[in-house]
Amino acid sequence: MSSRIALFCRLTLAGPWKRRVLSASLALLIASGAGLSARSIFAQKTPLPPDRTKYALIISGISGDENYAGVFNGWKSRLERALIDRLGFAPEQIAVLTEKPTGTERKATAAEIARTLGELLSFVGPGRQIFIFMLGHGSFDGEVARYNLPGPDLNAREFAELVRPLTAERLVIVNMTSASGEYLKLLNGPGRVVITATRSGMEQNAPRFAEHFITALEKPEADLDRNRRISLLEAFEYATKQTAAVYEKSGRLVSEHALLDDNGDGVGHPQAEADDGGLAKITYLDSLPQQQAGGDPELVRLFEERLRLEGAIEQLKSGKSRQPAGEYASSLEKLLLELARLNRTIRARQKR
Repeated sequence: MSSRIALFCRLTLAGPWKRRVLSASLALLIASGAGLSARSIFAQKTPLPPDRTKYALIISGISGDENYAGVFNGWKSRLERALIDRLGFAPEQIAVLTEKPTGTERKATAAEIARTLGELLSFVGPGRQIFIFMLGHGSFDGEVARYNLPGPDLNAREFAELVRPLTAERLVIVNMTSASGEYLKLLNGPGRVVITATRSGMEQNAPRFAEHFITALEKPEADLDRNRRISLLEAFEYATKQTAAVYEKSGRLVSEHALLDDNGDGVGHPQAEADDGGLAKITYLDSLPQQQAGGDPELVRLFEERLRLEGAIEQLKSGKSRQPAGEYASSLEKLLLELARLNRTIRARQKR
C-alpha cells in the first residue's frame, strides 16, 4: 500500500506527460495487487509441476587439477538440484555437459556444446526461456577469450555464433568463468540477460562468483525485495556482495568484478544502473505463477503474455534517453495500461 501512496503523491506533483506515465503506473499497481499470492520458492514442501517453457544448459569445463575438479563438480550438482527441487525445471529439460560425465550427462567438448545448442533450436519461440550456465576456467590472450574445455577450447566469438540463432522469449547466459567479461560485447541482444564473473579478459584468476550465485538460488536471504521469489538481478546482486565480502575479510586485492548487461548494448555494469538491470529484475528462474495455473491453458497463455509485456516495458525503458519525452511517455502509458488490464484478467480467472 505504501507504494500506491508514494506514487499518488508523485502523481499530484508531476507535469502533464509525467502524470500520464505515473497514472498508468498507479493503475498497474492497483490491478496487479500488493504482491504475489504464491508461496515462497523456499517454502514449497512438495515440488510444483515442472515448467515446460524453460530449458537449462549447464556446462562445466576442464578443471586442470583435482581440487578444482571437486569444486566445479560440487557447483554443477548444487545448481542442477536447485533448478529441479526449488525452481521447477523439468529434469529432462536440463542438459549437463561436464569434464567427466556420468548417467545422462555428456562430455563438455566444443563439438558437444555446438550439438546441444543446435538441438535447442527446436525449443525456441515465444514464451520460451533458455538459461545457459558456464562453470570452469577461461583464458584470454589479449585478443580472444576462450572457454577451457576437454580437447579444443571454444573461443568467445565461436560461442556467440552458436547462441545467435536462439531466439527465445528470454535468453539468459551466466558465464562464471575467469576472463568472462570479454563475452559481454559479443552476446548482447534484445531479450537477453548476460552475466559475467569478471569485467574483462585480464581478470584471469579463478572467480568465486559462482559459489555465491548458486547459493542465491538456495537461500531466502537473496530475496532482497521480499516478494518470495529470486530474480536474476537479486541473484546477481547477492553474489557480487558476498564475493566482495570474501575479499574484504581476507584482506586480499579483489581480482574479479562481476557485470550484468540486459539492455542489449554490450556494456555491463556492476549493479542496476545506466539502463541495465530492468530485464533481470523481472526475469525469474522459478515459474511459480505459470506452475500455479493448475493446468489451465488459458491462464498459461495469459502468464506468457504478461512475460512478453514486461519484457517490452523494460526494453522501452532501457532506451528512454534516446526517445523524445512525449513519445516515450505515450508508449510507456500504452504498455502499462495493457499490462494492468492483463493482470486484472489474470486475477479474475484465478478466482474462478
